[in-house]
Amino acid sequence: MTRHLFGTHFGLYETDDSAASPGLRGIEEDPNPTAFGRHYLALSEHAHRIARPMIRRGWLAGDERSRRGSDRYVAVDWETALSHVAAELTRVSQTHGNRAIYAGSYGWASAGRFHHAQSQLKRLLNLAGGYTDSRHSYSYGTAGAFLPHVLGMPYAGTNACAPSWDQVAAHTDCLIAFGLRLTNAQCDPGGVARHTVEQWLGRALDRGMRLVVVSPDAGDVPRHPNAEHIALRPNTDTALLLACAHRAVATGRVDHEALARQTVGHERFIGYLVGDTDGQAKDAAWASTITGASITTLERVFDALDMDTVLLNLGWSLQRASAGEQPYWAAIALAAIRGQIGRPGGGFAFGLGSVNSVGQPVRHLRAPGVNQGTNPVGEFIPVAAIAELLDPNVETLEYNGQTLVLPDIRLVYWAGGNPFHHHQDLNRLQDVWQHPETVVVHEPVWSATARHADIVLPTTLPFERNDLVVSSQDRSIAYSRAVRPPFGQARDDHDICAGLAQRLGQGRAFTGDRTKSEWLADLYAGYCERFDGLPSFETLKTEGLFTLDAEDEAPATTTLLAAYAEDPERYPLETPSGRIELYSATIAAFDYADCPPHPAWVEPTEWLGGNTARTYPLHLLSPQPANRLHSQLDSVGDSQAAKIDGREVATFAAADATARGIAAGDTVRLFNDRGACLVGAAVCDTLMPGVVILPTGAWFAPGKDVRGRAIERAGNPNAVTGDFRASRLSQGSAANSCLVEAERTDSAHAPTVEDGIHE
Repeated sequence: MTRHLFGTHFGLYETDDSAASPGLRGIEEDPNPTAFGRHYLALSEHAHRIARPMIRRGWLAGDERSRRGSDRYVAVDWETALSHVAAELTRVSQTHGNRAIYAGSYGWASAGRFHHAQSQLKRLLNLAGGYTDSRHSYSYGTAGAFLPHVLGMPYAGTNACAPSWDQVAAHTDCLIAFGLRLTNAQCDPGGVARHTVEQWLGRALDRGMRLVVVSPDAGDVPRHPNAEHIALRPNTDTALLLACAHRAVATGRVDHEALARQTVGHERFIGYLVGDTDGQAKDAAWASTITGASITTLERVFDALDMDTVLLNLGWSLQRASAGEQPYWAAIALAAIRGQIGRPGGGFAFGLGSVNSVGQPVRHLRAPGVNQGTNPVGEFIPVAAIAELLDPNVETLEYNGQTLVLPDIRLVYWAGGNPFHHHQDLNRLQDVWQHPETVVVHEPVWSATARHADIVLPTTLPFERNDLVVSSQDRSIAYSRAVRPPFGQARDDHDICAGLAQRLGQGRAFTGDRTKSEWLADLYAGYCERFDGLPSFETLKTEGLFTLDAEDEAPATTTLLAAYAEDPERYPLETPSGRIELYSATIAAFDYADCPPHPAWVEPTEWLGGNTARTYPLHLLSPQPANRLHSQLDSVGDSQAAKIDGREVATFAAADATARGIAAGDTVRLFNDRGACLVGAAVCDTLMPGVVILPTGAWFAPGKDVRGRAIERAGNPNAVTGDFRASRLSQGSAANSCLVEAERTDSAHAPTVEDGIHE
């Protein structure tokens, strides 16, 4: 009997027709399926779905006074819509050159290998002469640009920079986790057949591993007798790590032999630690003043570091902050000083628990996806610099030792992403978004990005098309089968791009004279060429899922940097010195004040110890939500059920709520000089005072409050986050460096699907 599986970024599901209303259930092979994915099918015919191609009325009429985001739309047929898009691509290319086309296409539209929106779009645009591209990601953009200077490649990669969980479970005596939000591990950039992060962590704790979680929220700590909590001011983790390194130096706990063999620049770094360069020893008293933690509290971390095998794990959230390079660099330095690098279960890790795949001890199922071709255009931006790219007043951008000349973008083409979710300071983005002449968006639903487009092309959702779902950090391959027909006139991205390619004279080159079924078969053949024992494609389609190895046969156990640590001469790193660089001459030559050439304390742009805190005394953190993926599924299921009066919930420390007269369930206005948003209030006793947590992903809904003030009504934190970066080196997102104030307020009307859309 054919098994009907449906693959997503948050798990594999089967249709569950036994429920009162048709839904999904996690597969039996998954020990911890993601609950919120069960409601995905509720989007099938949801009011948010886009049934037909739509064109903004003002753009169609050539009315330059009309504004994206507040205009009306008219429905057109596919012939009309595709003809307009093809004509605009041709006009911009011939008049301004292909560098004037920006293909954003950053996002998590599909876990499928074929229906990968940005691969389809970029294949099309490369055949049509190219486009201005983006690099890195909002999730890991700071580290992705910075770590090659310190560790080289491939260790700078998101999944490479961690030991495997089996090493932690077997060898780690103490795991010090700077940020640990296990709900993040329910998702992954590829498919997820088995969620095992909590299982692995549980094995380690049950063996006797000590877990120290450094976080403003004690609620992040797993319930286990071996787990404990350390609360710090947000953005001050670097100060704690430097104090730990200083203590090791001051008490003679330095592995000088390992430090000399494995690193360069350690003498300069140690000089900084002891105060030779600036007169300030980076000791516990210094760190206590910055972090807000007592010296006694910091000594608990010092004590933990004295255990035999210690692993420092830093979540991705730490590098999404002002000076976000520094905690990562300081952790590498501390692990090197203590001689932990290359030890099974020891050293450092970036991202264990941030997504499911980091640290999985599995065979890596990397294989070719859709060939995007070669982009003839060389211009690019770091992905978080889109507002600068679209701002006509910004001509250049400093990035990683370069000065990028920013093209004059006339056409934005977005498929498979939602910048009005990912980006910071959405009020600024909304303003600069008006400058391109044309914005084309592929979307299945009326997201904020769709509502800021000129031409909206309705796409299918993943459960409306067949695909292969595979994560490169997994051991399972799934055939994801369409379980619902396409909604209205929606088409998949491949069909849309094929229609455009035909109009641009590249039809056969784009499709390769293959049907979609043939594409899937060819992609699967690529896996069969690389891995023995895979079934035939027809068998996979029938059985739905194939797992390459049993769990106890996994051949990919990883001790991070083991070979290098054993013999740096034979296995040098891809850095200028071939060593781990604790002082980088390359970074020194950049002369960036916001990114010194060795690990250092750099005061964040906004933090509770700065002057801005006098006006805005609450530090806002915007983590990934526990009840949806980014902004996906915000309209249905667990995400909707958790809202208060249709708004995202912000969690306040009890003391902060009491001081402002805020009670659970109230409507609260969060605000600063950049903007304001309305949220529902929750109050807890696990969060340190001075910190507010508002998960990202509520659909951006600008409007007015009851006093007529501009306000975002759904609880989107990026209405108040700052559009500044970690540093000029990385230009990474610094969303977690944000100060606000809060006040109880009367409710403005909650956002609805009808707002701003008129067919």
